[in-house]
Amino acid sequence: MKVAGTRWLCDLGVENARLKRLLAEAHLDNAALKDLLSRNW
Repeated sequence: MKVAGTRWLCDLGVENARLKRLLAEAHLDNAALKDLLSRNW
């Protein structure tokens, strides 16, 4: 594999990790909002 391809794969892995963190945070926010809305006021 050439250097450019290796660099591209490394960048892709970093971007994938960033997107996974964003998705996990969104799921946590969603769960917190559902919990908040399900409580009886």
